[in-house]
Amino acid sequence: MSAKHPIISITGSSGAGTTSVKRIFEQILRREKIEAAFIEGDAFHRYDRAGMKEKVAEEEKKGNPNFTHFNAEANELAILEGVFEEYGRRGSGKTRTYIHDEDEAKLFGAPPGTFTDWREFPASDLLFYEGLHGCAVTDKVDLAKHADLKIGVVPVINLEWIQKIHRDRATRGYSTEAVVDVILRRMPDYVRYIVPQFALTNINFQRVPIVDTSNPFIARWIPTPDESMLVIRFANPRGIDFPYLLSMIHDSFMSRANSIVVPGNKLDLAMQLILTPLILQLIERRRRVAT
Repeated sequence: MSAKHPIISITGSSGAGTTSVKRIFEQILRREKIEAAFIEGDAFHRYDRAGMKEKVAEEEKKGNPNFTHFNAEANELAILEGVFEEYGRRGSGKTRTYIHDEDEAKLFGAPPGTFTDWREFPASDLLFYEGLHGCAVTDKVDLAKHADLKIGVVPVINLEWIQKIHRDRATRGYSTEAVVDVILRRMPDYVRYIVPQFALTNINFQRVPIVDTSNPFIARWIPTPDESMLVIRFANPRGIDFPYLLSMIHDSFMSRANSIVVPGNKLDLAMQLILTPLILQLIERRRRVAT
């Protein structure tokens, strides 16, 4: 953690909705005229697409059919921790881009499934991470200790699966059967490496559908925000003005002393109200230290 060079980390699995949350952060940062350096967790995968296929096949021959990107060993977490540590000390660091599709290939001039070269961050007020391992703690790394504000995005599991199935079919051309196979292969690593991070976050945003999602593999539509509630859990509720939030977000209520439940279509409003003052506190602390 660093007062002079703060780090915000959004953690969630593939299909959880971290990209949507990132867009809300971008709105806040733009409105408040805060410059941020952005890094994506995919940039710190250890293998490109072809290399990952080879590694998965190698692991299967060894009797491990469940090696996935969720696994710490499939990622350069030590390098990522080094980036966090350097940014905290100096406000500088490097990242790269993992090229997902043809549109990004045209933009970066490299084939899909490969990485760009490493590049330096621009000067910034804070560092913003979004990906799988922003709060990962293993016997080799401790990323959670470097982040000043840690956000978990974790829909209930059936909703997460529905979102992933629909996203991968629409944007990557996968069949439902192929996506289900990916989900099954990822489950051990999801339990070992993703789930524990949500106990280390400052705030978790969990979307809960209020329609039947009992069989996510045949769901024709993703439940809409109007068909969902949002459970927001604060690790430390001290300083959170719950009466103000309840008055500003209609139809919200407290479910526990550290949790507020709001309508799913109020995600943007809730995040704006909750996160704006927290981000401004980080920036004010940064300015005090710098002067």
